Amino acid sequence: MASHDAGDLGRRLAENAEAVCRRYLSAGRRHGNYWLVGDVRNTPGRSLFVRLYDTANGRAGKWTDAQSGEHGDLLDVIRESLGLVDFHDVADEARAFLSLPRPDPVPLSRDRLVQERGPASSSEAARRLWAMSGPIAGTSVEAYLRRRDMTLLHGSGALRFHPRCFYRPDKDSPTETWPAMIAAVTDLEGHVTGVHRTWLARDGRGKAPVEIPRRAMGDLLGNAVRFGTVSDVLAAGEGIETVLSLHEIMPDLPLAACLSSAHLAAMAFPPALRRLYVLRDDDPAGDHAVTTLLARTQEAGIECLVLSPRLADFNDDLRYLGREAMRAILHPQLAPQDVARFLHPVTH
Repeated sequence: MASHDAGDLGRRLAENAEAVCRRYLSAGRRHGNYWLVGDVRNTPGRSLFVRLYDTANGRAGKWTDAQSGEHGDLLDVIRESLGLVDFHDVADEARAFLSLPRPDPVPLSRDRLVQERGPASSSEAARRLWAMSGPIAGTSVEAYLRRRDMTLLHGSGALRFHPRCFYRPDKDSPTETWPAMIAAVTDLEGHVTGVHRTWLARDGRGKAPVEIPRRAMGDLLGNAVRFGTVSDVLAAGEGIETVLSLHEIMPDLPLAACLSSAHLAAMAFPPALRRLYVLRDDDPAGDHAVTTLLARTQEAGIECLVLSPRLADFNDDLRYLGREAMRAILHPQLAPQDVARFLHPVTH
């Protein structure tokens, strides 16, 4: 029978791509034209993108893991998510699934319901922490940023200071308290959905001497730490310090720090956005994020330009090469109309 053929099975699965994802990648969720999950083995996360519909840039059912570089089709999803080895078993499972003409989504189990409630509760905790934090002026946050050569902090309303932010390496360790830079993660409407914490040394001369000095909490998917009001142009990168380094040279350019390469690749596009600058980190994960965003912006009709640092990242460029050199690095990478609009002469 034709349904025994791998190509035919793959095509039929692709016609029901969202239902396949709901069944075999139940730890993920839909975001626009994609299903997002941690990996093909159904780990919670946002690194893997499954295309749900055919577009000019790809077929439904094709997936790519932005973190690992793996890619495949929905037969691979069935194989990996169920731990199958023999293709006959994969084909049997696919045929059993396709015998349902319009498969209903799998009912949520108790464990899945707990997972669904998790982001909401962690978002509430994030909003409470944000409300308990205060301005950064005169604090270890300001000292920390200035030591990294960031001085234009008047536009940093997305950052706050908490003097005694709880830190615990794991659930069995005692709780410590350290000063922390608290960054608001917001959606496109400006609602706080999460926070990012950077624990700091008490004098602000660096990060706190803890194992993991940075952690995020809340709903991060599609959201970001934002500086400035987006209109038609936006620059987005991974780290807060990276995008704030660009703010030193282009203070009027709206910026978004997405906090990881996977979340950068999954960022939501503002409705008015016409040109996106991607701040490239010099590592494989950063390259995967750029590749994914180039494809997504092309589908959305948004111009996408990549900004590359001379050193490892733009904060290194700022600290070790200086503002004038950084301005020279950025100038040829910008759209000509944005040079006059955003690239101010260096005056400090």
